Amino acid sequence: PYPRLLAHSGSEEQNPQPDQEYQRLPYSSSKRGSPGNKYSGCLANLTKEGSHWTGTRSNPLLSLHSSKFVSKRTACLIATGPSPAATEEPEMDLPKEIFLKDYKKPDYLFDTVDLEFQLGDEKTMVTSKIAVSPGNEAGNSSPLTLHGCDLKLLSIKINGTELKSDKYTVDPRHLTILTPPAGVFNMEIVTEIYPQLNTSLEGLYRSTGNFCTQCEAEGFRKITYFQDRPDVMAKYTCRIEGDKTLYPVLLSNGNLIEQGDLEGGKHYALWEDPFKKPCYLFALVAGQLECREDSFVTCSGRKVTLRIWTPAQD
Repeated sequence: PYPRLLAHSGSEEQNPQPDQEYQRLPYSSSKRGSPGNKYSGCLANLTKEGSHWTGTRSNPLLSLHSSKFVSKRTACLIATGPSPAATEEPEMDLPKEIFLKDYKKPDYLFDTVDLEFQLGDEKTMVTSKIAVSPGNEAGNSSPLTLHGCDLKLLSIKINGTELKSDKYTVDPRHLTILTPPAGVFNMEIVTEIYPQLNTSLEGLYRSTGNFCTQCEAEGFRKITYFQDRPDVMAKYTCRIEGDKTLYPVLLSNGNLIEQGDLEGGKHYALWEDPFKKPCYLFALVAGQLECREDSFVTCSGRKVTLRIWTPAQD
């Protein structure tokens, strides 16, 4: 480590630390600003006093103004011992290797997923209603573990009944339902997220005033608790509510099947994706956008509308 310079003015003596070693400063020219004067602000004429070196010199700048400063002396110590140990930062989780030989089918399947977003400037409320079925014909008795990150759990219901706190566990990365029903059941989870504070560019976040999502590869777990794995395929609907002035365009996957105005200057849009997909393909965009519209005809003769949305300035 670089030597640390300890200095003070006056007649008091600087006491060395017992666990440090001190060495003599390299000789430097007394002429200020000379090319070889690396230590022009340090001392010459060092002498050893006890276990450390001290030195003195007059301050030429002060002596220009008043002769009483000519005798002003500065005592310096150079510490060459080790610096205090730096505080260790917590270790980051290392990526975990996943091998094909270790693959295991999910114990539970999701058939349909109905999402509802209430977009807000400070927070966003997300409600997910999921139709769950056993992953095998024999049924399941194992816990249902869902992925989640940076979520605030507000409530969880199974078949319309809210679960008590002793029926599930929550940690920073998972929500585990300890004893789910053996057959098909419906699950409803309400969470609160903060897109304006999300700088990871994963999940739901705000960028230049617009809401955007990035769910590939594991970003959906930052939106709601879910089995965030690519082999859990489901059909999705997505209802989005937001301020009509701030977010006049509300987009998601699939087909727009309903839209309208709400109280308080808000509006909504309901989208349906008729094809099963993994959660990493889910998308939502809301904000100040304009579209370029065109159409094309499929091989079967069906006319399809094509819209490309972009910020107005683009």
